[in-house]
Parts: sequence; structure tokens; C-alpha cells
Amino acid sequence: MPLLRDVFIALSENDALNDASKKVGLKFGANKVVGGITVEETIERIKDINAQGMSVSFDNLGEFITERSDALEEKKLILEMIQAIGDNDVDASASIKLTQIGLHIDYDFCLENVREIVQAAKAQGMFVNIDMENQDSYDDTIRIVDTLIEEFDNVGTVLQSYLFTAKDDVYKYKDNRIRFVKGAYKESPQVALQEKPDIDKALELLIRLHLTNGSGFTSIATHDHNIIEKIIEFIKENDIPNDQFEFQMLFGFRKELQKELVERGYNVCVYIPFGSDWYAYFMRRLAERPQNINLVIKSITKSPAFTTGAAAAGTIAAGFALLKVFKK
Repeated sequence: MPLLRDVFIALSENDALNDASKKVGLKFGANKVVGGITVEETIERIKDINAQGMSVSFDNLGEFITERSDALEEKKLILEMIQAIGDNDVDASASIKLTQIGLHIDYDFCLENVREIVQAAKAQGMFVNIDMENQDSYDDTIRIVDTLIEEFDNVGTVLQSYLFTAKDDVYKYKDNRIRFVKGAYKESPQVALQEKPDIDKALELLIRLHLTNGSGFTSIATHDHNIIEKIIEFIKENDIPNDQFEFQMLFGFRKELQKELVERGYNVCVYIPFGSDWYAYFMRRLAERPQNINLVIKSITKSPAFTTGAAAAGTIAAGFALLKVFKK
């Protein structure tokens, strides 16, 4: 499936399709994996997830912003969500993409924005996770994470198992709260593993190292039940307490597995994205798991977007393009 994955990633980076998607709301199955457009809608989703015995990490969708005004608007939305979480007394943390709040505009501007977010979250007793993005953002992201860790105790980051730097980073952040993922961007062979078996093996190794070195909390972000069961076996063998780790999964994916893990007594956190900038996120989820193309196919055949005119044309075209590639 490498070709199909590349197609989805290319579609996620198409500015015209991203712009078109914002005009029509959640379409083509995106409502199955995106919590909502507004803060209010997403709070209701969080309440429902909490009622099922799971916590939440929210993500305001959007990245690679290049205008200060847009970055400030996105920061405002994040702060609104943090306040709403406090007002509604729900169990949730924040996941922040630095390119959304100014990393590609000005380093100090971005640091000021994220510092304000972390301060607001701390006032609510909330943890903030700094997401790791593509390789172009890696060095500056690490610099900001290191600065924030010196100032705050409610901040951590993400390590991507396909990056060659990940093993060194797991020791560097052994005493910090870290989310471990495989990686969702297309990176070159010079900086990242390319084959799934190698990436999976690296993920297992990183998780084991973090669980047994230092005092950091470990967030195990995967839908791969084989990896999950191997980690559970490792946890039992090493008598690792349940309060030192959690399993994280994306909203809308592997719901039965999430429920099963809760029933087995494990902590589960659901990563729930929200906002109008849903298209790129949706395409990358399809890139990671192409079988979810059925979300697109079913929604195309049922969607009223066929009658919404030109605003939906780009997204409809993308859906049919995906279907055409999938059938090859």
C-alpha cells in the first residue's frame, strides 16, 4: 500500500482541497473521526468519552500557518477549549501543534504563544502535549519543548518511532511524560525508517525503554493490537504499575479495543481533534490506515453535499480520486 499512502498524504497537502473542505463542514465520513467543528460540540463528545471511562486529549486542527493573525486566532480557540474544559469539569488534556501557532512565522512569537497556552492549562490543572510534526519542524520543536520543560511541570512531547533520533530522545526525556507514535509524515530514508516492520519494532523498543528508565509517564499511542498485547505482557513481566502509562487511540478508531482495555483495568486516552481544518487530518488518517476509505465511499453515496454546489466540488473530487486509486 505505499502508493496509496503517498496519494493520501499528497491530498492532505492540497491547499485548494483544504480550503474547499472548510466551506462545507464535516463531510465524507470525517465526522466519524473528528469531534466537532466548535468548542461546544467537542465538549459534548468529551463528556461522552469520559462517561465510558476514558480520558481525552484534544487537538485544535490546523498546521503550517504562515500569518500572525491566523496563528493568534488558533491560539484563541485553544485557550477557549482549555477554559471550557475547566468550566465543564471534564477529564481532558491538550495536544498542540507548534506550526499552528507560529513556528513557521517567528520562533519567539511561537514560544510566547505556547507559553501562554501552557500557563492557562496549568491554571486548570491540565497537561499539554507538544506534538511532533514533520522533520522540518523537529529542531525548533525540541528547542521549545526543552525551554518549556525548564519552566513548567505540565508539558511533554511526542517521539516518532520511524525517526533515527528517537532512541537518543527517549533517554533524554526519560523523566518526562511522552507519547509514542509510529509517525504520520512522509520522511526521507536519510532521517527515518521506511518499512512498517522496522517502524513497529522501533516503537516497541522505545516504549519499553521509557517504561523502565526514569520516572516519566508513558502514553502508548497505537491501534495495533499485536503491539498492545506485547507491551501488556512486558508490563506484567516487569511489574509496572498501571498509573505509569496509558494507551492512546484516535477518536473513531478501534472503539471496541478501547472499551476492552478499559474493562481490563487499563487507562485509555482518546485523541479527539476538532475544528474546521479537518481535511488534512482526515487524509493522513487514511494514509495510515487505507482500509478506512470506506468512510469516504459510504459518505459520498449518502451525502447531501452533492447539492451544495461548487463549494463542495473539491472535496467530492478528492473522494472519488481516492476511490479510483483504491480500486486499482
